Amino acid sequence: MLLGKRAPDFKTEAYQRGEIKEIELSDYKGQWVTMFFYPGCFTFVCPTELATLAGAYDEFSTLNTEVLSVSCDSVYSSKAWHEEELAKMVAGGIPFPMLADQGGEIGKLYDVYDAAVGQNVRGRFIIDPDGIVKAVEVLPPEVGRNIEELLRQIQAFQYVRETNEVTPANWWPGKQALAPSINLAGQVWSTWKPG
Repeated sequence: MLLGKRAPDFKTEAYQRGEIKEIELSDYKGQWVTMFFYPGCFTFVCPTELATLAGAYDEFSTLNTEVLSVSCDSVYSSKAWHEEELAKMVAGGIPFPMLADQGGEIGKLYDVYDAAVGQNVRGRFIIDPDGIVKAVEVLPPEVGRNIEELLRQIQAFQYVRETNEVTPANWWPGKQALAPSINLAGQVWSTWKPG
């Protein structure tokens, strides 16, 4: 399990905004990163996820967070998919890097590669500015992820990092957080209410 551990570094090619470039995870030290693994180009749920991520990209940028999408497709497949479908789904196309993980080497590092089908499953990782994995979500190919929840979690981790408080269920910025102490143990009911 990678939770709480250093995110494995890697180097690979990526397609981004009409160019092919080399990406290393260590290039993003000092900022938040979400690694967003998906099964593949020209599939059914994947374009909805990437288009939704692209639509929220300004919010990720405001949170000092880079999105790295990762599939086992080549950069050339990503380019073709982007031009044929994704750029038609979201104005301006996909702004973040689409990483090539041919052979599933990155997926293996993050334990989301399914060797039986030769694809990564829907894995999502939040990595803090120190390179530590703060959150992990893994889903099968048939179920898409909630991008609003991803943004909420990034905001929660950033809040916790800044304040040393903890965020209760359904926390959003501006809502009550909790300051852990011996006096709060067994007394959360007196300060926090559901809803």
